[in-house]
Amino acid sequence: MHVPHLPRVRPVRALLSALCSVALGAGLLAGAGATTATAAPEAPAAGATAGSKVVGYFTEWGTYDREYHAKNIETSGSGAELTHINYAFGNVTGGKCAMGDAYAATDRAYTAAESVDGVADTWDQPLRGNFNQLLKLKKKHPDLKILWSFGGWTWSGGFAEAARNPAAFARSCHDLVENSKWADVFDGIDIDWEYPNACGLSCDTSGRDAFPRLMSALRAEFGPDYLVTAAITADATPGGKIDAADYAGAAQYVDWYNPMTYDFFGAWDATGPTAPHSPLNSYSGIPKAGYHTSATIAKLKGLGIPSSKLLLGIGFYGRGWTGVTQSAPGGTATGPAKGTYENGIEDYKVLRSTCPATGTVAGTAYAKCGSDWWSYDTPRTIATKMTYKDQQGLGGTFFWELSGDTADGELIKAID
Repeated sequence: MHVPHLPRVRPVRALLSALCSVALGAGLLAGAGATTATAAPEAPAAGATAGSKVVGYFTEWGTYDREYHAKNIETSGSGAELTHINYAFGNVTGGKCAMGDAYAATDRAYTAAESVDGVADTWDQPLRGNFNQLLKLKKKHPDLKILWSFGGWTWSGGFAEAARNPAAFARSCHDLVENSKWADVFDGIDIDWEYPNACGLSCDTSGRDAFPRLMSALRAEFGPDYLVTAAITADATPGGKIDAADYAGAAQYVDWYNPMTYDFFGAWDATGPTAPHSPLNSYSGIPKAGYHTSATIAKLKGLGIPSSKLLLGIGFYGRGWTGVTQSAPGGTATGPAKGTYENGIEDYKVLRSTCPATGTVAGTAYAKCGSDWWSYDTPRTIATKMTYKDQQGLGGTFFWELSGDTADGELIKAID
């Protein structure tokens, strides 16, 4: 089993980001008490028309412990709600795009019961695995588009070498995405570089213009008929990660950006203060000013990036602490709450019953259960965020990730 990449943010991520951010001027999180008073979102964008894209991440490693397959997308009703799927992740190594887990992607044999169309794989068919199952899903939903997402938290270190020869990198990506064995699976490429000219699992020093050069090369290689998108930082603080790279300069090359407006706060700050990990707006006592969705969107739009090229990010999971005595946000803690796969993080489908929401703050929900404190989005808070998305004229919504939803697609249906 090859699991080099857990979803999005890990405790080590925040630690390394915090250490590196001193040099980048991003600053460290400042602890402060919090209340549930929230500031109103910024005024609606004049004349902007919201888009209806619904983009969901599907994880390659879901075939293992999570036992989440392409068939689950269909049986949950999510297939009918999605416009696009981001398949996560391909690797970036040696200056090239590379396969992540070939067994999961192309080799795993699916039984009839596991298969999207109820037909079992045979030993001699040329393509099995997730790719073949996604092909079957596309046959059921002809308008569904699938992008192969490269990088992610663990594999973003390879982008530094890729940025030294963007044209060669782009050629390698096109050759892989359009490999003749699975040429009909993908409709584009998504770049998840965490983070250009800033710190993630490692610190990148490629320069502020590295990202637009990379995206320009990808657009030139893939041409106008393929989708080229990117997941980008949500750090809108002065001198923070948005400022570190020229996202505005690269915007002309992308169909849209996915600003990762979640994981603002979490139990990597083991003693708290407790805070919602995906706040829509600011609130009195927020631990770090500018760490909320509306600040991210405002900053990106202020750089001149069109609203239609920005999607609203939602997490289908919660983040939590234990050793908490205060119900409202801003309490102290002793460490991360226990999670199924990783402490400090838990799927919505679990939290909705084990720790139901008891309050809202900054447009998202929170709950205290015993000494555990969790924050996460619910259908009700997603509805609030959809109103914001429409007010701002954003191009749609994306979320991390499909397996966190309920078996009947409760959260994705709230997006719709």
